[in-house]
Amino acid sequence: MGLMDEIKQKARTDKKRVVLPEGPEERTLKAAEIISREGIADVILIGNEAEISEKAAGLDISRVTIIDSKKSDKLDDYAAAFYELRKHKGVTQELAKETIMDPLYYACMMIKMGDADGMVAGAINTTANTLRPALQIIKTSPGISVVSSSFIMELENKNYGHNGILMFGDCAINPCPDENELAAIAVSTAKTGAALTGMTPKVAMLSFSTKGSAKHALADKVIRATEIVKQLDPSLMVDGELQADAALVEKVGQLKSPGSPVAGKANVLIFPDLQAGNIGYKLVQRLAGAEAIGPISQGLAAPVNDLSRGCSVDDIVSVVAITAVQAQN
Repeated sequence: MGLMDEIKQKARTDKKRVVLPEGPEERTLKAAEIISREGIADVILIGNEAEISEKAAGLDISRVTIIDSKKSDKLDDYAAAFYELRKHKGVTQELAKETIMDPLYYACMMIKMGDADGMVAGAINTTANTLRPALQIIKTSPGISVVSSSFIMELENKNYGHNGILMFGDCAINPCPDENELAAIAVSTAKTGAALTGMTPKVAMLSFSTKGSAKHALADKVIRATEIVKQLDPSLMVDGELQADAALVEKVGQLKSPGSPVAGKANVLIFPDLQAGNIGYKLVQRLAGAEAIGPISQGLAAPVNDLSRGCSVDDIVSVVAITAVQAQN
């Protein structure tokens, strides 16, 4: 059984309510049929019921809940709650109601009000449009300063990471995190790895330097971030700054960071900036033939995941399964 199959099976053990605000979209409808049929999650589609029914002709979406955000009997309650959240930003009651009619905002209010557990969107919306309502309504987890992303890298070589599984963060969202943001990314990526793969996280804060082998402000940022991680989560195994070989190869790790519980055994790799992270995951994907699962959004108080606009039906099914398991945790 591959990792994605394991994640889907884990999702089935404690079904969560995942809302898909792009309800009438063709791939979303096909995915909703599969998700509901396979019992991965309880699917909620946002959109005009007549339009969805017409576009779903030939599909079995009988197990799916459909909500029209413009006609919902909870619209006024959601609008009132959104007004209270955003009135300090100049949002009026009228604007609040108009905003909540937007399916993306309505879906996030469902989560905020306890009527859904997670959201998946992005098949026809940009990342900015998908994450903006989540940042305004759901906000970040306590103690986490930034929303970030991670990839699950599944390698054929089982000698690395957690039986061939590594977490990479951040590879998609934050261009140049400061030390506090980098520490938050590390904590979030470790949590994502534990939830989705069952690993005990061993976090390597990556740099071009290992334990002072080079002196530079960029390495200093990683050193400071490592100390902040220890403050944010004292139970987390973390070491840094480490070069990639010191993080992954035991002989090198124990030579450069003797006695470290992480060096040479890392399964969570935290890159110092987005350039390094994005380049790193694509190199491993292409040159090592690794399967890259993601990007997985993290750091929000409830799971919201962003799709590529070029996503397939299978991609949507997989991301919903990931979102459901994140919601379990």
